Amino acid sequence: MELKQYWLIVKKRLLLIALIATVVCLSVGIYSYYFITPQYQASAKLIVNQYKDSSSLLPSIDVGSINSTIGLIKTYKEIIRTPRIMKSVSKDYPELKMSYGELIGKVSVSSVNETQVMSISVRDRSYERAAKAANAVAVVFQKSVPELMKVDNVSVLDFADPKEAHGPVAPNPKMNIAVAFLLSLMLGVGIAFLLEYLDDTIKTEEDIEALFQVPVLTAIPRFKERDATERGGKDQLQTNGRESHVSL
Repeated sequence: MELKQYWLIVKKRLLLIALIATVVCLSVGIYSYYFITPQYQASAKLIVNQYKDSSSLLPSIDVGSINSTIGLIKTYKEIIRTPRIMKSVSKDYPELKMSYGELIGKVSVSSVNETQVMSISVRDRSYERAAKAANAVAVVFQKSVPELMKVDNVSVLDFADPKEAHGPVAPNPKMNIAVAFLLSLMLGVGIAFLLEYLDDTIKTEEDIEALFQVPVLTAIPRFKERDATERGGKDQLQTNGRESHVSL
């Protein structure tokens, strides 16, 4: 098929494609705005050093120690989301009303641009509760490190403020609608080509030649009733001196 033929197929089914895109975008928009519970995210930051005491740390800072600390962060990121830490958080902070399983699902840990700073993030339907949970996880992990790793090298750099006002991080209705539009457009075009492929009726002279392997000698143009009405007022024939109105 040539590019022009592709465009003709899309143009022929343009109404169907537009209908599919409209229905999908409208459905996704309504679902995003009215049925998805907004999610808020709060973060607390930790810093990992070689030693707890900054005065003893200063003489020993070198590139090797920093690299080893960054490597240690990968271990800490796995430890934080273990049931042992989350069970301690759930036990020490019952006001959060979260089980350790819920905490594991809501907590994410990342390192900030490969530095010695770790970020503990919590998502929840309430920003205040998310902030309190992030702070609780940070405190519990800081207290657990000396017992687990035999070194006291984690400090809380920044707590999340439960009183701050933050907008939801999810859902993003505009992004959802944009993605739905692109996907529905692709779906509509795919359906248009599928319908065209399944349609085996004869429509053009080329279809006849391909089917019967014979050339087309003539074609009868489509004649509409409106055309006959328009021509009827112009073409009048006179016979034997009498006027007669004939529609041609």
